[in-house]
Amino acid sequence: MHTGRHSKYIRPLLYIIDLLIVSSISYVFLSKHIIDIGVIVSFWMILSVLVSVYAVYRFTNLVKILSLFFTQTILLVLLVFTYYYIIEKFIPTKNIILFFITLLLVINVWRILLFEIFKKYRIITGSNNKYVVIIGVNKSTIKLEQFFKHSPEYGYRFEGFFSDKEISNKKGTIEESFNFIIENNINEVYCSIKELSNDQIKKFIDFCEINMKILKFIADDKELFSKNLQLDYYDLSPVISLRKIPLDDPLKGWIKRIFDIVFSLVVICLVLSWITPILALLIKLESKGPVFFRQYRYGADFNKFLCYKFRSMNPNKESDRVQASKNDARTTKVGRFIRRTSIDELPQFFNVLFGEMSVVGPRPLLMSHTDDYKDKINRFMMRHNVKPGITGLAQVSGHRGNIEKDSDMQNRVRYDVFYVENWSLILDIKIIIKTIFNISQGEEKAY
Repeated sequence: MHTGRHSKYIRPLLYIIDLLIVSSISYVFLSKHIIDIGVIVSFWMILSVLVSVYAVYRFTNLVKILSLFFTQTILLVLLVFTYYYIIEKFIPTKNIILFFITLLLVINVWRILLFEIFKKYRIITGSNNKYVVIIGVNKSTIKLEQFFKHSPEYGYRFEGFFSDKEISNKKGTIEESFNFIIENNINEVYCSIKELSNDQIKKFIDFCEINMKILKFIADDKELFSKNLQLDYYDLSPVISLRKIPLDDPLKGWIKRIFDIVFSLVVICLVLSWITPILALLIKLESKGPVFFRQYRYGADFNKFLCYKFRSMNPNKESDRVQASKNDARTTKVGRFIRRTSIDELPQFFNVLFGEMSVVGPRPLLMSHTDDYKDKINRFMMRHNVKPGITGLAQVSGHRGNIEKDSDMQNRVRYDVFYVENWSLILDIKIIIKTIFNISQGEEKAY
């Protein structure tokens, strides 16, 4: 018989381990009094519900899990500050900072290990699997099938397609799927909305409820279902709305802004402070013109701002319309080096400090490109819901360089929209690390 659930004791055991970690670190850095530790543990438990930090599933990615724990840890520290202020008990700021750093490191390392252990456990033992079928065959369902087949670490076992279409790779018709699900003890049923009538959808809902099967619907390729949706209830009436992007949350916005300020100050003080005079001399010796290149770009909320770079070209009238290309005659010798190593982008950390840009975000495009594509590509303007970045998810995913055809821009927009809708500080850090790695390896499109 197929079994698809974790042991009922695993999740409570994880809660207990987390609480032991929180109480132990509280004992070491904050207080040895049982009441204080009990209050801090209570804060953690309450935040766990509010932040939904334990509402994770086998398909939840690691970045999302770590982002939730990071948010919860920050909120916990704020509550700890407030608690000790109210009871007028002095705790050195250094201890609270050490509490925060230690808790963040220990919890995240523990969760990463757990995440990897479960993945390896499923692959090695072949247990803890969920057996699934897909109702309907189209591009969306075939993509899902590929995920099930090529990602065994998530513990899904694909048992076949069911469709009324005349195709060779199906197990049977939609009607025949009901017996198959019962006889093979299928755990989850994935239905394509595109291929089912309202009556069929209702039949699957009733069938899965009666037989205690998990039913999920696959968004088709219509525009509505490709968006990030949220289900709310007005009294008992279900209403679907576009979900707010993460950075609409003031707390998350401030977290990103604080990170930007700290990171930009570090780069400005430790790198730009000494590299600027050296590059200024080299740029001036090779060609006439200013050290810095300034160009208007569109930023957050479609506001214009002056984007700064070290000048890498001879002054020309085409810079606002024509991107640099490989072996571009306009590029100076110094310019080729600083473009290849991305050093020309470093002055943008001043843009970050001034609040016009972020360290990570959709790259600001030439204004001519934005004007050309904003009405041509779906969801293009989503890029401007957040501040543009010095680096971005599209750039570290292989979509850097010239826009030579519409598909180049479509790929960038796809990654940019994903970033906007799924932002987390952990994702930002991951992109920064990947950017540094790519620069050290050398990028083919960096010219």
